[in-house]
Amino acid sequence: MTEPRNPENGAEHTVEHGDVLALDQSASSAAYDPVPAKERSEGGAGRFWSARRIPAGITALVVLGAAGLLLYDVAAVRADHPAMQWRRSLADELAERRLDDVWVLTGASVAVAAGLWLLVLALTPGLRDLLPMRRDRPGVRAALDRTAAAMVLRDRAVEVAGVQSVRVRMGRGKVGVRAVSHFRELDDVRADLDTVLSTGIRELGLARQPSLSVHVRRPAKKG
Repeated sequence: MTEPRNPENGAEHTVEHGDVLALDQSASSAAYDPVPAKERSEGGAGRFWSARRIPAGITALVVLGAAGLLLYDVAAVRADHPAMQWRRSLADELAERRLDDVWVLTGASVAVAAGLWLLVLALTPGLRDLLPMRRDRPGVRAALDRTAAAMVLRDRAVEVAGVQSVRVRMGRGKVGVRAVSHFRELDDVRADLDTVLSTGIRELGLARQPSLSVHVRRPAKKG
């Protein structure tokens, strides 16, 4: 009787053909940190901050338009002209409606949500698609696009013997790799992918090297 593999190395299922039992490994996966924390080189590189041009432009246009309209109406009243209908209606509504009115609560909620959104935009860097690289020279900053980094790792992964197709998801803190292998032992393919991809991650030159998760499986059976 064949002993089952260590469950840490992969998942197995049993296939029965008459009186014969065979163990067919269907997947092999591993997750680990390719570079110990004490050996990481941060390089003093922080994330890039987005200019937030679109939100800033929209906010500026809204504030400018509202302030200009109000200033024009105030100047018209000072010149002995009647106030605009919208300002009279707004003043009447604010004077008559209670604080627990649905429309008052709705307007306050919208204003609070807009304020929180602007605060989040002001306090967060954004540009999540850019991965900062190590700063080997003072005054020089560089970043690598996440899609480009994923393509580089994918090109390396498809060169491993036995790999039929690969999907690479590049995150800021973790690289997820899912490969399909049509021959060779899955554990051997995964071990080769571990070696090739961990080397590839180090050679990307990122300031914060992500951890690596590799999953290898067999192609889906047709029919």
